[in-house]
Amino acid sequence: MARRNTERGNTDQSSGKVAAAPDQRERDADPRLPSRFSGFRALGDSTTRIAGPIAAKHGGGVLARLKAEWTAILGPELAGFAWPEALGRDGALKLRCAPGFALDLQHCTPMVVQRINLFFGRAAVTRIAIVQGPLPLAAPRLPAAPLPSLSTAARQEVQRQVAAVDHAELREALDRFGQSLLATGARRE
Repeated sequence: MARRNTERGNTDQSSGKVAAAPDQRERDADPRLPSRFSGFRALGDSTTRIAGPIAAKHGGGVLARLKAEWTAILGPELAGFAWPEALGRDGALKLRCAPGFALDLQHCTPMVVQRINLFFGRAAVTRIAIVQGPLPLAAPRLPAAPLPSLSTAARQEVQRQVAAVDHAELREALDRFGQSLLATGARRE
């Protein structure tokens, strides 16, 4: 009986029935049959074959690079209220936008598409779909403008007012808050 190896298993050619797998002695005798242990294989090759189609379906490396360099691509002002969520095969980028900023972002979409495509050097994004909702990351804080210095009398007045607070961290926070209020008032005058 001649056996052949097919995708479904070992099949007997004469009857068409699936036969039992050949034992180790038959594998060793016939070099055409795969051996039981063909040696170690690199794990990276297997994971690339498995994960490649999945990554391509969800935007692949473009979306990962876009998320990693988001602030550098758009700048801190725009990146603070929008986040790339998904990238379709047709180049449609789904942006999650903080509530209240969607209209501003909608007006900036041509510029956003241009900056992203300029970063990648090709037309990676063709259009943008905006979805309002909370952002996954906290918005980056912009450094505050330095406050004008207070007079020593004003500092001592704030320290006298917060001296009755027992909790040290709360007292320090109130002291900073009071001094910033006085400095902001001094800036307006």
